[in-house]
Amino acid sequence: MKQRIENLLATVFGGIFLLLSAVVTVETLSRKLFNISLQGADELGGYALAVGSTIAFSLALMGRNHIRVDVFHEHFPRRLQAILNWLAIVTLALFGAFIAWIAFKVIGDTLQYGSTAQTPWATPLIWPQSVWYVGLVVFALVAFGYAVHATRLLLSGHIDILNHDFQPKSAKDELKEELDDLALRQSAEQQGAQT
Repeated sequence: MKQRIENLLATVFGGIFLLLSAVVTVETLSRKLFNISLQGADELGGYALAVGSTIAFSLALMGRNHIRVDVFHEHFPRRLQAILNWLAIVTLALFGAFIAWIAFKVIGDTLQYGSTAQTPWATPLIWPQSVWYVGLVVFALVAFGYAVHATRLLLSGHIDILNHDFQPKSAKDELKEELDDLALRQSAEQQGAQT
């Protein structure tokens, strides 16, 4: 399930920025070759950044890539590490819910005032803000699901599993991921060369 959600979010994230790169390419070529502008690439870039960042929040959480200051973390006893790991994911879930709540108020204000972008397209802001809001809600839900899982592990005494699933990535973990990815790419290249 986790892998499917990660793949879906990564695909949407990549699709957004591939589409944006195509728009920017067309905009650049049309300006240089025909002296014509679409007058909206920068607006779309802002929307892509806003939506892409909310997707990246969830992807970073699922991949344990959020930055945590962990200078002393590995020197603490296992139980204290588990409590800190639990506290980190619970506070992140609360923060995600808070952001989603604030964004909901922004959406309400946009609807109430009928806000539009101050650009040549005058895009009704409810459209990009709705997509942005969905990304924030997804992040809040993912964080909440992780917090529930961590709470169950803590209450049932599965300290080692909690630490394994929620501790910050060590340099060794990151190096292992990179080496595994390199081996996978090399294997694919070798198979491609043989066929």
